[in-house]
Amino acid sequence: MSFALRVACEDDIPAIEALIPLSVRALQAAHYSEIQMAAALGPVFGVDRELIRDGTYFVAGSGSDVVGCGGWSRRRTLFGGDHGRSDVASPPLDPHRDAARIRAFFVHPDWARRGIGRRIMQTCEAAIAAAGFRTVELVATLAGEPLYASFAYQPIERFEIPLTGDLHLPVVRMTKSLAAGAS
Repeated sequence: MSFALRVACEDDIPAIEALIPLSVRALQAAHYSEIQMAAALGPVFGVDRELIRDGTYFVAGSGSDVVGCGGWSRRRTLFGGDHGRSDVASPPLDPHRDAARIRAFFVHPDWARRGIGRRIMQTCEAAIAAAGFRTVELVATLAGEPLYASFAYQPIERFEIPLTGDLHLPVVRMTKSLAAGAS
């Protein structure tokens, strides 16, 4: 089965909202507990409509099904959905001074390991370079770290995102210079 990649639109939001928990619960389960995943759904793992409005978010579709999504941002927000965030736009980044952001990758479990994440990464990096950014930054889940490492992203910080109660979500901040060549 093949997939097609396109820029996401507002009409895709319900499909993306349905995809995210499926992806998280199946593909993150080896790294996070069910309670961590449940607490992270929404505030960390969620739709960021700002990316869709900016035209920097992509969906992979097979027929009428959304089987993957992910994107990049020219705004300060580094991770997380827009759940609980104000409607005020996140400040823009300066491509000459700041790193662009890779954001919110999710793949349907039945479509994992079929090149969706890789294709979205290639598309994002090309768009980031075309927008004039020289560096890229992201916050990877433990499950996503190998994909980003395969694109030459280097870990610069391991930290935990605070969730509800005493829960935390271990993640890895990674960076890459596009001057070294996009993958």
